[in-house]
Amino acid sequence: MPLQFATDPDTALPLHVVASDDLEDWAASQNGTVGTWVKAAGFRAGLGEVLLVPDGNGAPVLAVAGYGTADQRARTRFALAGAAASLPEGSYRLVGGPDGATLDEECLGWLLAGYAFDRYRAQSGAKARLVAPEGVDASRLEAIAAGEALTRDLINTPASDMGPDQLEDAAAGLAAEFGARFEVTSGEDLLKKNFPMIHAVGRASARAPRLLDLAWGDAGPMLTLVGKGVCFDTGGLNIKPAVSMGLMKKDMGGAAAVLGLARMIMALELPLRLRVLVPAVENSIAGDAFRPQDILTARNGLTVEINNTDAEGRLVLADALAYAAETPSDLTVSMATLTGAARVAVGPDIAPFYVDDDAAAAAIAGAAARVADPVWRMPFHAPYETMIEPGVADLDNAPKGGFAGSITAALFLRRFAGAAPRYTHFDIYGWQPAAAPARPKGGVGQGTRALLDALPELLDL
Repeated sequence: MPLQFATDPDTALPLHVVASDDLEDWAASQNGTVGTWVKAAGFRAGLGEVLLVPDGNGAPVLAVAGYGTADQRARTRFALAGAAASLPEGSYRLVGGPDGATLDEECLGWLLAGYAFDRYRAQSGAKARLVAPEGVDASRLEAIAAGEALTRDLINTPASDMGPDQLEDAAAGLAAEFGARFEVTSGEDLLKKNFPMIHAVGRASARAPRLLDLAWGDAGPMLTLVGKGVCFDTGGLNIKPAVSMGLMKKDMGGAAAVLGLARMIMALELPLRLRVLVPAVENSIAGDAFRPQDILTARNGLTVEINNTDAEGRLVLADALAYAAETPSDLTVSMATLTGAARVAVGPDIAPFYVDDDAAAAAIAGAAARVADPVWRMPFHAPYETMIEPGVADLDNAPKGGFAGSITAALFLRRFAGAAPRYTHFDIYGWQPAAAPARPKGGVGQGTRALLDALPELLDL
């Protein structure tokens, strides 16, 4: 079902949103029949709790959605999405409840509650559709929901059906939909055009490595998005144990995130020039796989000692970032499912990000709070630069010791971003480990809505 608002306000059932603390006063304000029904049903207005109130003939005349307590709402996002999942199919219009930025959050959550990944099994998300309340920018929220759905679909698709070639097809389809320019460099052409590390990481796979290059817009400030597209990661010759390999279909989550964000930007027709670069590879094992202690020379001439073939994401991103740096950009952002260290630091729900510019960091953090897309700033800590300098080469792709893994990975990438002002890196997880309101278990976007909301401030739009 499309993640869209209902368009039948005149026939939509009134949906009263009532907090637990307000239930008694709300029930007293209704007619006696409604109050009696609510009491008889044992309705307590708990978070996600719903109740249909019938007329004398048994047909529903209104619905009530519990909004819980302030403490409960502070411990979740998209609090109203639980009600969307519990209500029967039909159209509803809000009466009372949240307003302002919280209303936008709840309406987006309602849309996202309709998402389900049904490629391999018939299933559906919430079937209750909401009429966009007055003051809500319905088309903007629908564009955001569609971008998020794209990100989720790409991550949820297993590598058997989402290799570098299928990721190329997805990006090409997005470009065609919005009239963007699209180019691909693949296979041995990567060496001819000086993308040696993308080629090295992906050459052992039967599916050729490639660099996807999408460009859209002819005027305005320049935004460059670079997303890690490792469609499956065995770890290479430093093979992962089974427990670590189980979720590696999501190792292209950075690519999925930037493509979802690109979809939002293009659908909203933001006044900017957009470029999206995705190094799409599969890190496989074969006789021609790159090896520990190999030394690779990146596009920008820096040499990299390979101390772990399982630290491959930063290698493919490095070539893409070096390429991006050859064209001036007002803001360059990389997104990647890069390090387990980031998950240890902040867990799966928060996206760590790195940027040197304090004003940019404040803009992103402020936007994240407004749109319920949690992020946390981490430091480009210069004293750790020596940790990624092995001596035998310019850089080490996997410093020994295990300390500051997310920071050293971010420092590694910054070496390739050139003089890009406000270079920003997101070390995302891209996966919802347990179902939550508006977020079923599976692939999920992180940081993209925060970035979208921050763009006007970051790029003076």
